[in-house]
Amino acid sequence: MSGVNEPLPYRIAVLCYLFDEQGRILLLHRHKAPNRDLFSPIGGKLEQGVGESPTACAVREIFEETGLRVGIERLHLTGIVSETGYEDQCHWLMFLYEVIGPVSVNRQTFEEGRLEWHDPRKLGELALPQTDLQVIWPLFWRYRGQFFAAHIDCRGGVLRWRLEQPAANAGDDRVAELDKPTA
Repeated sequence: MSGVNEPLPYRIAVLCYLFDEQGRILLLHRHKAPNRDLFSPIGGKLEQGVGESPTACAVREIFEETGLRVGIERLHLTGIVSETGYEDQCHWLMFLYEVIGPVSVNRQTFEEGRLEWHDPRKLGELALPQTDLQVIWPLFWRYRGQFFAAHIDCRGGVLRWRLEQPAANAGDDRVAELDKPTA
């Protein structure tokens, strides 16, 4: 565990939300850290050494993890989420992309984990990272097809978060969503 004043590394990643014809979401049951034994959307870290863009990373990760070739015109940037002190190990900056239109991917297992289709109404029954369950998924559903930016402070075992940029038509939601602690 890192000390309180010790700097932590910052990691940049994408999460990719893919749906099938039945409206099910494709999730990865992870075999590796971070989030080992939990379910999350597919994705991965940007190749920073080559200057990879978040969108190019999403295209690459979708292909590497599903075999699908998705053009950038089918990607919608739904949100940007920053996390401070995730598991007291690092900070994250995540770009959330939804693939526009349904896709077909067979259930498969590979080094990262096992791909599975799930009913979105039953996400709460799955083992999900707490930040996903309590903050990211609710914001994804609320602003799906639009855009949001949020910050989550994970330090000290209590999630504190704020919506930094809701969709333009969100009205007074800016004030209602700010600085909500989540136990």
